[in-house]
Amino acid sequence: MLEIIAKTRTFRRFNQKEPISMTSLHELIDLARLGGSARNGQPWQYMVVNTPELCSKIFPYLGWAGYLTDWKGPVEGERPSAYVLCLLNKNRLKGPESEAQFDLGVATQNLLLGAMDKRIGGCRIGAFNPQLASLFDMPEYLTISLVVALGKPRETVIIEECKSEDDVRYWRDEQGVHHVPKRSLKSCLLDLGLRE
Repeated sequence: MLEIIAKTRTFRRFNQKEPISMTSLHELIDLARLGGSARNGQPWQYMVVNTPELCSKIFPYLGWAGYLTDWKGPVEGERPSAYVLCLLNKNRLKGPESEAQFDLGVATQNLLLGAMDKRIGGCRIGAFNPQLASLFDMPEYLTISLVVALGKPRETVIIEECKSEDDVRYWRDEQGVHHVPKRSLKSCLLDLGLRE
């Protein structure tokens, strides 16, 4: 488990021509649906896409890597070979929408851990043009909240300790290796005294 968690990074460059089967995508959605859900409402539904034609239509609506301001996203040949559109079904909400967003974090982490176990990398994309929904015959009770890009990774991602408490920006070196600073375990632990 520790090894899979450590390997499950955000990947943004893929071997585009390596397909991901619909069977594999359905297995990943099965992992997503098994995650915990506030009030057990289970409001999330998923649309899986793995055809080059539809993937190419989705790609222009996506934003990539906000810290890499000079990079506009993966070039042709390095783009995702599949996507999962995460759709909130408002008819299934049992509480506030904010609770459902917690569920989505759990669900997509399950999905990405399962993907890494299959040697598939992924990237959660919340920065997308809302006009993405216009590609589909979307009923009013569904809203796209997140897009998960998937593919066979074509980049190396290295975790390193933050050099300072304020510098958490990821970056790429001259060889294209992606570096991701993580706060130390010590800096994440707190011991708060009890108020008298």
